[in-house]
Amino acid sequence: MDPRLRLEVADGLATLAIDRADKRNAIDQAMWEAFPDTVAAAVAAPGVRVLLLASATPGIFCAGADIGEFAARAADDAWWAANRRAIRAAQQALVHAPLPTIAVVDGDCVGGGCGLALACDMRIASPRSRFGITPARLGLVYPLHDTRLLVDLVGPAQAKRMLYSARLLPAAEAAAIGLVTELAEDPGASARALAEELCRVSGDSQRWTKATIARILAGVRDDDDQSEALFDAARHGPDFAEGVAAFLEKRPARFRR
Repeated sequence: MDPRLRLEVADGLATLAIDRADKRNAIDQAMWEAFPDTVAAAVAAPGVRVLLLASATPGIFCAGADIGEFAARAADDAWWAANRRAIRAAQQALVHAPLPTIAVVDGDCVGGGCGLALACDMRIASPRSRFGITPARLGLVYPLHDTRLLVDLVGPAQAKRMLYSARLLPAAEAAAIGLVTELAEDPGASARALAEELCRVSGDSQRWTKATIARILAGVRDDDDQSEALFDAARHGPDFAEGVAAFLEKRPARFRR
């Protein structure tokens, strides 16, 4: 793993903190390549129920990909192909992580950094944060997968406005169009409070719900054998038995970690 991607695990919560403050947390190729294994380590850690994506430095989230590296590799087609694959793999690691993921945004969240935030289930941001996706400033085009994540959140018209203009949106405006899930003066504290709430309910239910929503976003429109199998698996699972017992006994449920 890359030391600039710091992973901390405690009390059912894994925090993946980007730590490259001297470059405003811009992500270079080595960091992109390390991202999937770091997410996998977080997911595999015993007892982890929620993953937070954050910055190690207050006031900085992520300036996106390392543009200096882009310039140095401008004529290297093989590197560009590897870079695209690595960025996609980093996002996919978050999209397909089988537990809730929350981006904790304090400061500018731009380009590839915004792409990572989009790949999380939720985004909690401070009022001083700004959001932008800026390939139009460089004469590049945002990949289809990344663009779909944006369109799924804000709709095609707002996605076009953001991509055509390369504008940085204030946090309040980003919240108004659905890009930000929650505004908070202390987004880290709010994210931890939400994570604690998520840890009190069924992890199985969360994982299966995440899988169901992913299928809906992929175009599935009605129940099928796979969705019915998920329902039956939940009905026969230990979390359902514990949830019903807790309800009948009028006590908090004690779901597995």
